[in-house]
Amino acid sequence: MRLRRILFASIAIIAGDLAVNAHTAANSIALLAQNQLQLVEGGISAGYFNALEKHLPVTMVLDRVSSPLGHNLMLRPDLKGQITQLRQLKGKTIATNGQGAVSTYEVGKLLESDGLTLNDVDIKVIPFTQYAVAFNNKAIDAAITIPPFTAQLLEGGHAVNFKDPDDVVKPHPLTIAVSMINTDFASANQEFIRNYYLAYLRAIRDYCQAYHGGSIRAAFIELAIRSGTETRPELLHKYPWPARSPNGTIHVASMLDMQTWFHTNRMSNAEFPADRVVDKSYVDYALGKLPPFVLENKQSTLAGCR
Repeated sequence: MRLRRILFASIAIIAGDLAVNAHTAANSIALLAQNQLQLVEGGISAGYFNALEKHLPVTMVLDRVSSPLGHNLMLRPDLKGQITQLRQLKGKTIATNGQGAVSTYEVGKLLESDGLTLNDVDIKVIPFTQYAVAFNNKAIDAAITIPPFTAQLLEGGHAVNFKDPDDVVKPHPLTIAVSMINTDFASANQEFIRNYYLAYLRAIRDYCQAYHGGSIRAAFIELAIRSGTETRPELLHKYPWPARSPNGTIHVASMLDMQTWFHTNRMSNAEFPADRVVDKSYVDYALGKLPPFVLENKQSTLAGCR
């Protein structure tokens, strides 16, 4: 009951105000700025920084996905052994899921670690769900992948692991996805938003306990299936879960590096100080109401969610 109450608190509190939208976060920024969506969760994109440059009413609030990410720059199986260094990707075709998306940042930083830039490769924007077809048809040579696609592509023989951004990209740890709000809506509904993020942070902590194999894991998976959040229980049992901060902490150095990279690569038009990019007040309020996070399963050796 506690799990159900906590998880659904964060859903029910905004049920009348938050529309469901299937676009990437990069494409949803406009809807957030127009107050058609009050909250968006997804990867940090160039579009977010462009929205700030236009003084649109948006801000980041808390971490959604951080190291270890479970991402990988994967290769076509026939290229295994032929391409062993990132610099050998020069002239190759690499897929990401969105122009100006965080996945493009990851690819760019990986290439730069071995003397290349995006200009040295052909970037194709392809939905994650189409990666297997693109690999099989040899339409791409490599692609940046996220869970559960990383494991599924490997298991299905469509691609092989090549480079893990967590092993290469600096600064580290990485925060690559966040929760964002419309600031006009938040300003008019301060208590409402504070209570939402308080409930949400409780749910995040239950997620982290489940992530580490705590006693709540089975109930967490069962509820995720029953609520329709995930319809394939085998994915939750079999594949690694993305990590996130139990305190909602955005890794500022990582976020600012993304901002600089997007600006340097002419995907965004300006740079801002950290306090302009992230509003920490809602997380600070929630942390003031909650005890310190204590991991239940002390035997867990998993990184992240700590």
